[in-house]
Amino acid sequence: MLKAYDKKLILADGAEFYGYGFGADCESIAEVVFNTSMVGYQEILSDPSYTAQAVVMTYPLIGNYGMCREDYEAEKPTIRALIVREYNDEPSNFRSAETLEQVMKKHRIAGIAGIDTRKLARHIRDVGTCKGIITHRDTPKPVGLAKLDRTELPKNVVAQVSPHAKTCFPVRQPRFQVVAVDCGMKRNIVRSLNKKGCSVTAVPYDTPADEILALAPDGVFFSNGPGDPMDVQPVIETVRALKGKLPIFGICLGHQVIALACGAKTYKLKFGHRGGNHPVKNLLTGKIEITSQNHSYAVDKESLDKTGLEITHVNLLDGTVEGLQSEKERLFSVQYHPESAPGPQDSDYLFDRFISMMEEEQHA
Repeated sequence: MLKAYDKKLILADGAEFYGYGFGADCESIAEVVFNTSMVGYQEILSDPSYTAQAVVMTYPLIGNYGMCREDYEAEKPTIRALIVREYNDEPSNFRSAETLEQVMKKHRIAGIAGIDTRKLARHIRDVGTCKGIITHRDTPKPVGLAKLDRTELPKNVVAQVSPHAKTCFPVRQPRFQVVAVDCGMKRNIVRSLNKKGCSVTAVPYDTPADEILALAPDGVFFSNGPGDPMDVQPVIETVRALKGKLPIFGICLGHQVIALACGAKTYKLKFGHRGGNHPVKNLLTGKIEITSQNHSYAVDKESLDKTGLEITHVNLLDGTVEGLQSEKERLFSVQYHPESAPGPQDSDYLFDRFISMMEEEQHA
């Protein structure tokens, strides 16, 4: 049974898309981005890197396998809205504990369904990422545009999702102690490190280097997170103070802040990389990896001269930098998400490399 269109999405450039509401019944203003993944809407909904964004899911059917307690990437979702073609409120999955709409209502996340998401994704691709408002269908366009014009998107959203105190994720008989600077870290990163025998201590994003060193870690990990990497100057300073002192590994935002700490620059992409099938070439092996990605910013390739950083991975769609390393400073990073393992071959070797670096440090 078709639902009546009672909502619409107005973009800052004046484009309108009509649909019906689901999730929280509230007006929502956010940066509108699109994700091309065919599965994983729960992980997307709960990934802190989507803080203050409205995500367009290009796969047409969303909600059909419900929400599973074990699959959250963060306890409290901070995404602002979800935009889909067809929403299914009757999931068929023995693991499902709640419907997607129930979770969205609980966390005040707006949703709009029934729109042509293919057309919307192509529009964003052509004009670039922009602000949008999900509102009642009777809201006049000038009123919606005026609200968009006077609403500033939040800055330094890492402060919103980073923990306020350190949290420990121990394992029995740990091989290594890892401090993770949590800028909005996904749970599966912790699981991946735990599986490798690492006890993990997650610390707030603004934890200074001397406090991290006082924890006597074997290595330091810098996590993913939302927003502009230039907004998190404390993290950049921490990398700058720690590089060369112990092994360092960074993912996504962690990759960007490592580059900035070494003197490189970052810039905002026209519409970002979000999906589970981005081809990336590993320049060290010549192999192609199928990667999971979620980011708006990239490292400026031209700014890497004299930083001491070597490019290890490149995106085959647009040539952007996907991996960096410095053997001298004992650090490396990737722009994509190896813990998401989207490939026929996952990127588990990156965690193994971190382990090898900490082993070498112990035996030095």
